[in-house]
Formats: sequence, C-alpha cells, structure tokens
Amino acid sequence: MAEKSYYESLGVSKDASEADIKKAYRTLVRKYHPDVSDLPNSDEKIAEINNAYETLRDADKRAEYDAMQANPFAGRGGFGGAGASGQGGFRWEDMQDQFGEGAPFGSGSFRFDDIFSAFGAGAGDGRQANSNSGFRGAGAMPGRDQHAEISVSLASVYNGDDYSIKLNVPTRQPTGTISHELKTLKIKIPKGITEGKQIRLTGQGAASGNGGKNGDLFLKVVISHADNIRIEGADVYQTVNITPWEAALGDKINVDTPVGSLSVTVPKNSKSGSHLRIKGKGIPAKTAGDLYLTLNITNPEVTTDAQKEAYLALQASFAQTHIQR
Repeated sequence: MAEKSYYESLGVSKDASEADIKKAYRTLVRKYHPDVSDLPNSDEKIAEINNAYETLRDADKRAEYDAMQANPFAGRGGFGGAGASGQGGFRWEDMQDQFGEGAPFGSGSFRFDDIFSAFGAGAGDGRQANSNSGFRGAGAMPGRDQHAEISVSLASVYNGDDYSIKLNVPTRQPTGTISHELKTLKIKIPKGITEGKQIRLTGQGAASGNGGKNGDLFLKVVISHADNIRIEGADVYQTVNITPWEAALGDKINVDTPVGSLSVTVPKNSKSGSHLRIKGKGIPAKTAGDLYLTLNITNPEVTTDAQKEAYLALQASFAQTHIQR
C-alpha cells in the first residue's frame, strides 16, 4: 500500500490554504489526541497528523515537500515533523478553549506552551522518527526541548520556595512508539527570580527518537499577585488606599506588603497617584528592586448624621477654595 501523503493525512487538498491546514489539524487533534480519544491507534495517528502539519504549516518546507512529491527520486531528507528550530506545531493557546487551562496535560500552576511537540520527530534535525518512518537519523540525536510556563506566587519570589508539578507527558519508546508517563517534578524557585526568567530542567524534555539523551524542559516564570500590585522588572508597585484626612494632614499608617507589614508616613497634602518609595524592598533580585506604594484617596461612605455634619462643616471650611476641574 502506498504511503499516505501529508495532504491525505490531514484530509486537505494540495492547494489548501494555510488557514485550511490549521483548521484541519486542530479538528484532527481534538479527535485523536490520546488524552481524549479511546481509539487504540490514537498514538500513531496523532504522530502522523503532527508530522504532516509540521511540514505543511511552513511555506518553505511545504514547497520542498511538494517538489519531492513531484520528483520522488530526488531524496526524502528534511521532513517528518519538527524542524531544527525546536518549535512544535501546536500551541496551548490554540486549544485552550477546548481543554481548559492546565488540563489535561498537567496540574496546578503548570501548563505546556507546546505540548504536542513531543509527537513530532524526537531528533533535533527534523527527520521522521516514528515507527512508520522506515529510517532514523544517523546519530544519537537528543530529544527536543520543551517549553512551558509555571505560575509562582509573589511570596515565593521574595522568599524562595519548592514546587511540585505532575505531568502526563508523551514518551517515545526505543521501538518508535509513544506511551504516556506520569511524572512528578520537584521545582526549586530561586529567591529573587523575576517575571519571564526561565528555569531549566535538564533531561525533562521530549525523549529522543533514536537513543539519544532527552531534551530539556524550560519553565518560564509567571508571577501571580494581588490585583492591587503590578511588577516592573524587580520593582513592585502596590496601590494603598488612604482617607482624605490622612492625605491632607499626614499620618503614619501600617501597610501589609509582600515584604511584610511596614509602618510608613503619608506626607501632608498628598495626592492620589503619588508614590512612596521604599528602597530595596522590591523583588530581592541580584540588584534588589524598590517597593512603590501608590496612594489612592478613598472617601468613606456617609452612614450617620454625625458624619454628614462633619462633611458639611468641611464644605463650609473650604467654601472659598476653587478646584480645577
């Protein structure tokens, strides 16, 4: 039986557009992915689909593949899924609406950006390495690196912490078939790590297709924090509500911050949006950031006659004051 073409594997015509190819791929992944399919050949089917998509999604690879199909005696190197760039064909964002955040591929604060990259060629040279390929790469090439995100709390960033994540990841066996293995990984969150930095886990990436070492897993750090906090590099900005009289008269207030409870002085005649800088109390990176308390003047709700009289007295006292509006 003649081997299927990549177009046949995706169920598209040879003149299919890029959008048509992507749509067909996503539809087939929803149907055949081993975590959602009961079909006995889902592993092999998803590998076939991924290999086809990896070539047809790339204009240059597709052109080379079409040329090879037109002249099959010109050689068959260079196809079979993953390219040398190490990027898989499927991104979590493309299927987030189908499976939901974090599932079914991981748990907790972990998510894959490129979970299906493991279904492509394990070798970094982009050659086909599944059981139907008929050949493997000449050398023991390492498996592909994988990239994911891990969400850590701001408290963990200030103090350092240990995290555990469980992953149900595809693993290529020596025979070329794919099985799923549940892994629990221990992650050390270094004190002072900043947003966007990557934690490298050696040997925890995709398995090699021809006996080489596993690739690495790179975890991009995303810092979770309260809504009244924003982070810029190692600097932390926290919005703090104060009363009108604290702003006008000045006062000492206690504020719960990521570094702990702090006593700070609100200067007289403070304005909403002004910052109180606390040097060195931002993220304790190699060069520690600063903590900025952003003042937000909040008017208390009037609920009693006495409070109403107080506001009326305030109104009378400032009757000659003109505010630019």
